[in-house]
Amino acid sequence: MPPLTDHRIRLRLEALEQETLSPYAQLSRATRGRRIPEEPSFMRTEFQRDRDRVIHSKAFRRLKHKTQVFIAPVSDHFSTRLSHTIEVAQVARSIARALRLNEDLTEAIALAHDLGHTPFGHLGEDFLNERFPGGYRHAEQSLRVVDVLEKDGQGLNLTWEVRQGILNHSKARGSLRPIRQTEEQLSLEAQVCRLSDAIAYVNHDLGDALRADVITADNIPPHVRDVLGDRHAERLNTIIADLVETSWGVTMEETPMMADGAGPRIAMSEAVSRAVIDLREFLFDNVYLVAARAQNEEPWLILETLWDAFTNSPELIPPGYARPDDEPAQRAVDYISGMTDHFAERTAADLRAGRMPSAPLMEVAL
Repeated sequence: MPPLTDHRIRLRLEALEQETLSPYAQLSRATRGRRIPEEPSFMRTEFQRDRDRVIHSKAFRRLKHKTQVFIAPVSDHFSTRLSHTIEVAQVARSIARALRLNEDLTEAIALAHDLGHTPFGHLGEDFLNERFPGGYRHAEQSLRVVDVLEKDGQGLNLTWEVRQGILNHSKARGSLRPIRQTEEQLSLEAQVCRLSDAIAYVNHDLGDALRADVITADNIPPHVRDVLGDRHAERLNTIIADLVETSWGVTMEETPMMADGAGPRIAMSEAVSRAVIDLREFLFDNVYLVAARAQNEEPWLILETLWDAFTNSPELIPPGYARPDDEPAQRAVDYISGMTDHFAERTAADLRAGRMPSAPLMEVAL
């Protein structure tokens, strides 16, 4: 038998993509590549390698201790940034599979899309957006994490397609359209992730808000309940089924065009899209930021302590968490945004007490 390192496993996987995926899907062998060329894996496609690199990154592990919406909840059943990320990946893979798109690319984008999120959820992002010159956007920071911060400044060297999906996953208020950061057409897989992000968080954030008694079921706009349903599973099923049906043309199994004559894209019907947007706006107005600030002013004070300390004395930032040649504000953003809620609390407590901040545990060389 020839050695497995002859690349035949990867070649078989690439051939399977060619045979089974939609003509509109992004094939692994057709990637635009990496910024630093690498020898292909003998058994994984390029997008499978990207997925694995994200999962094994330090930034991914820290998501388990980062707030999604509710800071320091008393119940174990509230969402964290990690549980949100896993839900996005699950929704995105289900949609990609149904529409014959590249599941590996979809999953890699989904798993990496929130690596740049701050501690303390929306409150943390709002704080850095006020302080950092030019503003703070977590999609841009997520790309910065995979490009220049992970692996002690080496970055993960992900493919162009995954990086494009990470950068363009955010959505403007009152819309599900992307906040475009690039002029290139988004891959269908990136479009799936952008909508899966919204599908996941409007549902689990609504459940958390109900669980925390921030809102009641009667507060939810009636037309949202009429269109999407009253239960978590019902809402998910309605939205996902509608998206798959509306986007069915991308499979090329019946027609290559969308119902309105436009080219292939991922979309919901007008009625369901409107209901999802209205639910999202309802959460912005009644849950995000308002709920976070109402819970506790301490997170904001913690962030002020950290910002003042690390912008004035960037030498306090340990090696490997910011680039030493960057401006102090950028170094502070890179360090603070990567913190978990608990680590931010401990570090602020050390600074207030006049102690040197607790050093991170020694990293094991891998």
